[in-house]
Amino acid sequence: MTKKTDMKMFERLLTLWVALCIVVGVAIGKFLPIIPETLSKWEYAQVSIPVAVLIWLMIFPMMLKVDFSSIVEATKKPKGLAVTCVTNWLIKPFTMYFIALLFFKVIFKAWIPSDLGDAYLAGAVLLGAAPCTAMVFVWSHLTKGDAAYTVVQVAVNDLILLVAFTPIVAFLLGVSNVHVPYDTLFLSVVLFVVIPLLGGYFVRRFVISHKGSYYFHEVFLKKFDKTTIGGLLMTLVIIFSFQGEIILNNPVHILLIAIPLTIQTFLIFIIAYGWSKAWRLPHDIAAPAAMIGASNFFELAVAVAISLFGLESGAALATVVGVLVEVPVMLTLVKIANKTKHYFKEA
Repeated sequence: MTKKTDMKMFERLLTLWVALCIVVGVAIGKFLPIIPETLSKWEYAQVSIPVAVLIWLMIFPMMLKVDFSSIVEATKKPKGLAVTCVTNWLIKPFTMYFIALLFFKVIFKAWIPSDLGDAYLAGAVLLGAAPCTAMVFVWSHLTKGDAAYTVVQVAVNDLILLVAFTPIVAFLLGVSNVHVPYDTLFLSVVLFVVIPLLGGYFVRRFVISHKGSYYFHEVFLKKFDKTTIGGLLMTLVIIFSFQGEIILNNPVHILLIAIPLTIQTFLIFIIAYGWSKAWRLPHDIAAPAAMIGASNFFELAVAVAISLFGLESGAALATVVGVLVEVPVMLTLVKIANKTKHYFKEA
């Protein structure tokens, strides 16, 4: 069996691997708590350094594909940026608010006390107002997105986040003391955008200058085929080990919180992806545009929830559930995007 066949088989069984990693992660959190306790000490500004390293490994293969000259070209194609920005900032926070309000205050009111429903609503809003910075590079890579254009999309969203996050959260939650933990924001941007982008640039330049373009594209890049998915699975194990005790102690509420978050994720994906199709955008721009809004900058959301409402609050729990549902749900959307690629025009 060839390496290519092995890789296809591995990807075909990805759902199984994800499920196994979730189970392993929860089991580690329950029966070997010393592991997540030790790993959790390696944290700065609410960013887990072990998880950051794994995300960096996932992102790096995509960053190797970025040709800096194509970043300039990406800025000349405003439609994809318009889809991303309008969906993320004029639609997503408000649909999240209304969906969470409907479920936590109406549909689930028999199971969730009113004050706890308010807390879960607050956590959901924090997730809805924070579009993805890091993992979107992974989703873009898995959908064969335009690497350079994805970098531009993420950069523009991060700039808007600096000025839009606070007023949107303050408006929707009716609180006046919202503050953006800039150390979390800037550390995340440096770790998940700047470092891998520069690393990819210098490695790409070095390999092409010494081995040639053909070797780089046909040999070197293929060495990283399993890096992204391998890092993704290891990240799942760590994330679920961190929250293993919470999951086992609050299974019903974890499920109740996950339902509106999952519905919101699918809704935002459908809006951005459908809009991209209507605007006749190529698939390698449309898929990442939809993924940025569908996924969340959960490090920021968790940090703000803890700052505003406390570590043991329902709001913090809701943002944590956002972390837990992120990868399984987004992998489903990746599969949908890949299966519908033929509906889009060629790049």
